[in-house]
Amino acid sequence: MSRTPRLLPLLLCALSLGAADRPNIVFILADDLGYAEVGFNGQAKILTPHVDRLAKEGLVLSRHYSGNAVCAPSRSVLMTGFSPGHAHARDNRDIGDREQTPLPVDALTVARTLKDAGYVTGAFGKWGLGGFGSSGNPMKQGFDRFLGLTSQWVAHSHYPKAVWDDGREVLLDNGPEGTPGHARFPEGANPLDPAAYAPFIGKDFLGERLVRGAEDFIARNAGGRFFLYYASTLPHVSLQIPEADLRKYDGKFPEDPPFTPANPGSYVPNRTPRATYAAMITRLDAEVGRIIAALEKAGVADNTLVVFSSDNGATHDVGGVETKFFSSVGSLRGLKGSLHEGGVRMPTVVRWPRSCPPGRRSARISGFEDWHVTFAEAAGALTPAKHDGESLLATIKGQDAPRTGPLYREFAGYGAQQAIWDGRWKAIRTDMLKAARAGNPVTTQLYDLEADPNETTDLAPKFPKIVKELEAKMTAARVPNPDFPLPGVDPLPATIGKGKKKAAAKK
Repeated sequence: MSRTPRLLPLLLCALSLGAADRPNIVFILADDLGYAEVGFNGQAKILTPHVDRLAKEGLVLSRHYSGNAVCAPSRSVLMTGFSPGHAHARDNRDIGDREQTPLPVDALTVARTLKDAGYVTGAFGKWGLGGFGSSGNPMKQGFDRFLGLTSQWVAHSHYPKAVWDDGREVLLDNGPEGTPGHARFPEGANPLDPAAYAPFIGKDFLGERLVRGAEDFIARNAGGRFFLYYASTLPHVSLQIPEADLRKYDGKFPEDPPFTPANPGSYVPNRTPRATYAAMITRLDAEVGRIIAALEKAGVADNTLVVFSSDNGATHDVGGVETKFFSSVGSLRGLKGSLHEGGVRMPTVVRWPRSCPPGRRSARISGFEDWHVTFAEAAGALTPAKHDGESLLATIKGQDAPRTGPLYREFAGYGAQQAIWDGRWKAIRTDMLKAARAGNPVTTQLYDLEADPNETTDLAPKFPKIVKELEAKMTAARVPNPDFPLPGVDPLPATIGKGKKKAAAKK
């Protein structure tokens, strides 16, 4: 679909705002980082000084929600500004060659919107929205520069065989097949012998390649306006980290037992899983620090709008991860794959020294669909004609106000779920597939998040009228997607649900 008719009004809009007023925009996306795995949300065991600095110098969004409960559908919401009720992808789904459901050819991504407004656009990291041979090719979706991985499966190894560099596959120094992201512990090996784990650590760490690329992108484009999307693969399992990063935590926590899986399909073995997981998060934090330092070195930090968030909640206790040990989501309920708060409420901070007053927290309900219109407004770009977001620009600048409409999520995986947030109320449906298969109606839970943020007391029996109102708003917030039918709401295909939860949990 041609976008030529958009160009003139976009240019006029940008000129009216004034080139000097338009910020550079940097969005840093963590992978499976829990709400309480950063210091500014109470983490006590893992050091995150750089994102904590962002929180002190900017705005913490304490009720900001990811696009969905797992990777690909969450990123779809972020890129397009459509909630899961209108999104093209509503679950992780492989389409062959370890790639995921691609963005459609006519998708209007935030990168396209900003590129049309004169921004140079670059993406570094994990994409998950289509390979280079598909309509989801990131360089066909508005990005001038791409360095990273398009496949979520390949991203399970932090020492992959190769990376994509503007459509060209570049081999890394990790052996002919790369270091595996899934493997069993060697039979007969000693679990206490560090040498037994050597095959699972490579030489060429993906994160180093990515952050160097981002630093170079900032330096090259500091003279104009740019949009940098940094989608880290940290701290998603497998548990792998360079030795220099591990030293910060090695020996700090009891490691009994090591992670020594017998299943070859498991994430890779690790002798010090707690130390490695903590080191991965601190490494992510260090990469944030390097990006901020690159902005400062280029002289553009003052007028750069930086957002830090995560694509979904902390992962389940797989691959050696222990979320209870680190209190990864604090007292919130749920982890990755859940529409309860711990699965979708994200550690989120905004920093923009020129326009965002520092040291604030906002409890305004917000979500990934809001960034497209927020960035368009900040950039003087034409706001997308169709979207599900609400601009956060006034909130960022210090004029906080409640959300005017509800926030909606649906997720066909992990038993199928549906949720809506409206003011103090949250309605959520879980185990929808089980109910549909049994021929039973789905039930709705109701929580007052102002009084009960941890979702401990279901108030649905006490407030049936509010439940009906929110159920009606759920219906209004979506259109069916035949590729991702929602059990209990849409017609149920005979094959739905078979093996989906297991597959989704691995991504």
